[in-house]
Amino acid sequence: MSTKRVPILRRYFSDLGLAGLNLLSQKTRTLLTALGIIFGVGAVIGMLAIGAGARDESLRFIETLGVRNVLIESIPATSDAELQQRRRTTQGLNDRDVRIIEANLDGVNRVSARKTLHPTRFLPKPVRESPMLYGVRPSYAQIHNWNIDEGAIFTDADDASSAAVCVLGETAKTGLLGYEPAVGKYIKVEDTWLRVIGVLKEQVSSGSQNLASAAGDVNNRVYIPLNTILYRFWDMTGYLRDPLDGVDIQLKTGSDSVQAAKVAVAILNSTHHGAQDFTVTIPAELLAEQQRAQVIFTYVMVAIAAISLLVGGIGIMNIVLATVLERTREIGVRRAIGARRGDIVRQFLMESVLISIAGGTLGIAFGYFLSWFIAKAAEWKTIVTSSSILIAFGVSVGVGVVFGIYPALKASRIDPIEALRYE
Repeated sequence: MSTKRVPILRRYFSDLGLAGLNLLSQKTRTLLTALGIIFGVGAVIGMLAIGAGARDESLRFIETLGVRNVLIESIPATSDAELQQRRRTTQGLNDRDVRIIEANLDGVNRVSARKTLHPTRFLPKPVRESPMLYGVRPSYAQIHNWNIDEGAIFTDADDASSAAVCVLGETAKTGLLGYEPAVGKYIKVEDTWLRVIGVLKEQVSSGSQNLASAAGDVNNRVYIPLNTILYRFWDMTGYLRDPLDGVDIQLKTGSDSVQAAKVAVAILNSTHHGAQDFTVTIPAELLAEQQRAQVIFTYVMVAIAAISLLVGGIGIMNIVLATVLERTREIGVRRAIGARRGDIVRQFLMESVLISIAGGTLGIAFGYFLSWFIAKAAEWKTIVTSSSILIAFGVSVGVGVVFGIYPALKASRIDPIEALRYE
């Protein structure tokens, strides 16, 4: 058995060396042929890197919303007539709804009502877009897994006394107070001075529209106790809105968020008399939907990128067919001195595989560069995974084999006598 293997291995290594020399003798042609594979492999890796980066960002973002959370949002009226129509049957989302939900919804761990305001005046003046003012209960910090960078969060006592204190998001802090420590400093929002008692670490935000609608820019916010915004601020332009803008609910471990959301909808439909002036978002369900959409997006992008590999394979077939024609006499000589059809097939197939391997290797480097360039130019997170490299490289080698078989078989079928006569 071993005596047969050595000649076979030597034969393969000999064919590999011969194929390499033949390709090196035509460097320009070989490079041009490999370009399709290089761009194809790079495009596949780049598209998969975009998909992996978007998937990671979406997962981290939804984790900040909380996979055990149920988020209730009020829907503002669009006109005076719509507001009057609603107020005939409901007072909108309010503190009474919060108490009813807490009393009747099973598995509730924490609840925080929410009121927002888009202030028109800040001191110091923001260097970027003005932050949103968020009035929330202290439990909001646990519901949304706050990570404190400086100081601490406000307490139930601060909320009960409508204390003029605030916690800044990372973007709001740098936009208002710069990069120096902020705790203990004051900012003026409308006509109220607020003392900064805490600063949050940067949180993940999402570029996806359906996710952004659930939370907006999570870093450009000023958080204050709910009673502070209710009793110290007046929203002159918010008369079309409900008393509360939202209610965030965290469920206990093991609770069914989908079932809890259905119960919450039923409760609010009852108290609002079917006014349909609210929405309920389930981050866990949002995550599943996002992942499904991401899979479709990845498949489409990879399919588009794979067209480059197909074009590269056609280029390999074309160049090997031309090589067969140019080396017809050489094939005849090899057949005349004893080469078998299998030897001829192996020789030309080895050349097409070498082109695809070289193109795949350079394509991996191009894929890394493409991912880096997209991340820098578009500010989009990209992640190059080992699986994307293996997939792209494996497909490129497969393309070399598939598209190299026909030219190799055609070369092996050339009649030796006719080949020796070929000029």
